[in-house]
Amino acid sequence: MKQKKSKSHLPLRLNLLFFLIFLLFSLLILQLGVVQILYGQDAQEEINRTDQQTSKNPVPRGRMFDRTGELMVDNDPVLAITYTPPKNVQPEDNLEIAKTLVEYIDMTDDEVDSITDRDLKDYWILENRDKAYGRLSEDEEELDSDEQYQLVLDRVKEEDINNYSDQKLQQIAIFRKLSQASALSPHIIKRGEAVSNEEYAIIAENLSKFDGVNVTTDWDRNYLVEDGAFKNFIGSISSTDQGIPNDQLDYFLSHNYSRNDRVGRSGLEEQYELQLSGQKEIREHITDSSGNVLTSELVREGERGKDLVLSVDLELQKRLDKIVGEELTEAIEGDPHENRKMSSAMAVMMEPNTGEILAMSGQTYNRESEGDEPKLSDESFKVVNNAYQPGSVVKGATVLAGLDSGVISPGEVIRDQTIHLPNGGTFSSHSTLGLLNDIGALRESSNVYMGFISMRMDGERSDRYDFRGDGISTSQQAYFDLRNYYSQFGLGVETGVDLPYESTGYEGPNDDPGPGQQMQYAIGQYHSYTTLQLGQYVSTIANDGYRMAPRLVKQMHNPGETAGLGPLYEALEPKLLNKINMDDNYIDRVQEGFRQAFQESGGTGRSYFADKSYDAAGKTGTAQTEIDGVDVNNLNLVGYAPQDDPEVAFAVVVPHAGTNTDESPNYKISERALDAYFEIRDERASSEESLEEETEAESVN
Repeated sequence: MKQKKSKSHLPLRLNLLFFLIFLLFSLLILQLGVVQILYGQDAQEEINRTDQQTSKNPVPRGRMFDRTGELMVDNDPVLAITYTPPKNVQPEDNLEIAKTLVEYIDMTDDEVDSITDRDLKDYWILENRDKAYGRLSEDEEELDSDEQYQLVLDRVKEEDINNYSDQKLQQIAIFRKLSQASALSPHIIKRGEAVSNEEYAIIAENLSKFDGVNVTTDWDRNYLVEDGAFKNFIGSISSTDQGIPNDQLDYFLSHNYSRNDRVGRSGLEEQYELQLSGQKEIREHITDSSGNVLTSELVREGERGKDLVLSVDLELQKRLDKIVGEELTEAIEGDPHENRKMSSAMAVMMEPNTGEILAMSGQTYNRESEGDEPKLSDESFKVVNNAYQPGSVVKGATVLAGLDSGVISPGEVIRDQTIHLPNGGTFSSHSTLGLLNDIGALRESSNVYMGFISMRMDGERSDRYDFRGDGISTSQQAYFDLRNYYSQFGLGVETGVDLPYESTGYEGPNDDPGPGQQMQYAIGQYHSYTTLQLGQYVSTIANDGYRMAPRLVKQMHNPGETAGLGPLYEALEPKLLNKINMDDNYIDRVQEGFRQAFQESGGTGRSYFADKSYDAAGKTGTAQTEIDGVDVNNLNLVGYAPQDDPEVAFAVVVPHAGTNTDESPNYKISERALDAYFEIRDERASSEESLEEETEAESVN
């Protein structure tokens, strides 16, 4: 008899499991349906209630040091009262805060005086909304809100706004400040000396009464340099009220600035704004529909701006300011009638091999000052922005143009005597100099030698001196060729200095210049150049034909943990603009001509520089011009030292001196400036040697 097989229970268990899963899924779908149908709108509203907002809090600016590490620009902490509005804040909310806050602080007279009629009208409408909008007709009430508000504004009467009390004006001034704030970003209501210790303390004690109002510390820019000591080139920054200039609004907003951020307005503060401004602290806020902050998270820590190490030597700068001011004053007061048109003197000192600017000074003498008013004012910006006819200082470039173009050969001798022009005029040097080669022409500053270069570049191949009743070949070629050569040295073009603005000088008339005019151009007449351009020009000759961009900033450093400099962020390398494309032997000959001009018999600068131990070279220059119908001279001088291995180059311009003056302020400024440079250098070297000897002695003991 067969046994029956046992029946498996597995299918039954699987069916029960599948049924249970089906039941659970059914319940889940039912629950989702209930949520979607019954609570979907509430859930969406909850989602819509939150929003993400970013705030950016400014940080102090970077500092500035001179090349030796002396602090020139710093930040001073100051007390401040701020307002950080929530998202979607309404004018009515700000009005209530202003009404409370006015009991605790006083706005400055300037803030009250800056209230406009529009501010008064806006405030009156906010306080008297029913009355203000009651002046609209029924048809006007159908207009959109902007059109309505404009009509309401137009119908605010003088008597509505002209009887506010002093207390009410204070309230309006506060409300105006509150209204300028951006959501979740601190905005300064009052700061600095305007905040008394009492106000600061009482606000701190009553913060619960003012939504969004807080006390904190802000910063003020502290310019440690005296007026005149490079301050014009350091520049300035805007105030929080001025904020970003309108013409630069888009640019700065694209770089994450806020409208009321303080930014550089001039000088290095403007040129290096993005580096000096630092990295703002960024916070991300989650807010509900009422604008209340639910969470706040730090996205990026703030960091003070980069510190700048300038090329300027502050001690040399102060000495140069003093020298320029003293020599200008002596020249004017020593001969007030002859120098009645003289008012300014400019000087620049540079490291010729790198373009680093060591010092720049521009002083102006004020004849109208009375009593204790200072006679001198700092106008050093003129070194970069004001152009004057240079005179014979450009003859080095003229000789190089003649040599490179082949119209003269190295060592070629030309007799210096008066040239008689076709129109009856003459062209001559300061005296008849006789036979001179190219080096001698620079040494003794021969106009005639330069005149022959100009004539030959223009196609005149004869060596005649008398063209009366005849003509000189003219094609304007010399004019354009010389201008091209001059530009290679930085004359008449941008120097590339790291400042926001610079003048490129003035190009004189070129409409069919006659032969005499073209000869004048070859000796530095007609065209005008800045003192900085002349400094770049002589630096290019000093360093064998390499034209370097003048530079005011050497390095940038990250903020340090101490009062000194932090880690190096970037060293700014010297910038080569161009190399003079000509035989190096030609530049050697001009360098020798410049050396002889300062050191050899017959040299125009010999009496000031021949006995100096620092072995200087350079070129003098006088340009005849006219101002207010009076004939005047621009007294100029350029040079460098030591002549065989230049450390420093300089240019000095003293415009509008009398034509018969015995004073030579350009020579005296130049001599004293070079003396000062080498005295400071030697004193520092001696101090370093002494320190090393002391250190060695201590280590032995």
